[in-house]
Amino acid sequence: MKKRIVVLGASGSVGSQTVDVLIQHQDLFEVVALAVGTRVNFLEDYLNKYPLEYGCVQYYEDYLRIKDKYPKTKFFFGDDGLISLTSLQDIDMVCNCLQGFVGLLPTLNAIEHKCDIAISNKESLVAAGSIVMDKAKLYKVRLIPVDSEHSAIFQTLRGNVRKDLKKLIITASGGAFRDLNREDLKNVTKEEALKHPRWKMGSKITIDSATMMNKGFEVIEAHVLFDIPYEQIEVIMHPESIVHSMTEYVDNTVIAQLGVTDMRLPIQYALTYPRRINNNSNVLSLTDLGTLTFKNPDFKRFPLLDLAYAVGYLDGNMPAILNGANEEAVELFLEDKISFLDIEKINFEVVRLGKEIYIENPTLDQIIESNDWAVKKVKEVLSKL
Repeated sequence: MKKRIVVLGASGSVGSQTVDVLIQHQDLFEVVALAVGTRVNFLEDYLNKYPLEYGCVQYYEDYLRIKDKYPKTKFFFGDDGLISLTSLQDIDMVCNCLQGFVGLLPTLNAIEHKCDIAISNKESLVAAGSIVMDKAKLYKVRLIPVDSEHSAIFQTLRGNVRKDLKKLIITASGGAFRDLNREDLKNVTKEEALKHPRWKMGSKITIDSATMMNKGFEVIEAHVLFDIPYEQIEVIMHPESIVHSMTEYVDNTVIAQLGVTDMRLPIQYALTYPRRINNNSNVLSLTDLGTLTFKNPDFKRFPLLDLAYAVGYLDGNMPAILNGANEEAVELFLEDKISFLDIEKINFEVVRLGKEIYIENPTLDQIIESNDWAVKKVKEVLSKL
């Protein structure tokens, strides 16, 4: 029997590659629903080739147009539409490829409907990790990571006794500016920041990679997903992006997961877990690579990585505040309204101010309020820069 799949954020970088994997393996998967934002043409291109029971778009105007064009498909729109898709009966997995805080409520709703989730929406885990994981345990739902780093950890943990784990080692490419010093960063442009040397990703995550905020969020995610203290999570620089992450055990054995820089590999593993199946990705040739390099990160060079650790230790509503501040700051940078280094300044200042409204054990409503507070506070901080 085919596994019935819903894909949220289907037109984004991870989402579109998820759809590629599903199309490649139509013998195993049935795509039940796709949700897109403003890239309605992506949904139309799919519908022109394949049947689809449900679809979702962001705006009502697009909903009105597309529902008449494709009468055999039932459409939804907006945030409520995402909730409707994650409430569907007889689905086996939700692939949450949404970008941003908007992915949190669909994650929780899918869990409440006892549906396993292949998750790349890091904001769900960063902002509300305890709430998400507690609910997943309550409803006995599996959250299978899609990020290459967390997929690597997920894979290298298999077959080992958990109490023997000593450390997680998360690798980092360093992003577009990994070879630049602090002085060089003062005048970098948006176009330069979007040129990641190894991965093809969406704009927001590519900027986060350049600031290393993305790696900081991955540290928080790893803490949440694998229930391991921050002092046992290490980040190392690995510019080739071939070793996706490692686990170290009490006998000093280190187990690594290696692969080409192709997101379809961790996506496929999340979809087929615990099985592995053939695909059409490139084969990794270590002899062609010749050399793999590793070094410790410079926390002064990448201060947002240090900030993420600090926020992780504080926990409570602080990760939600950092997430909200960073989302807004990156958006301002992409709109050419602030400089690259202003992203750091905004994040540090909003977190500093956020300590005044610290909540140790926030409710879901308080998480949402904290994220929204941070988004609004960015505008106040921006006026003082």
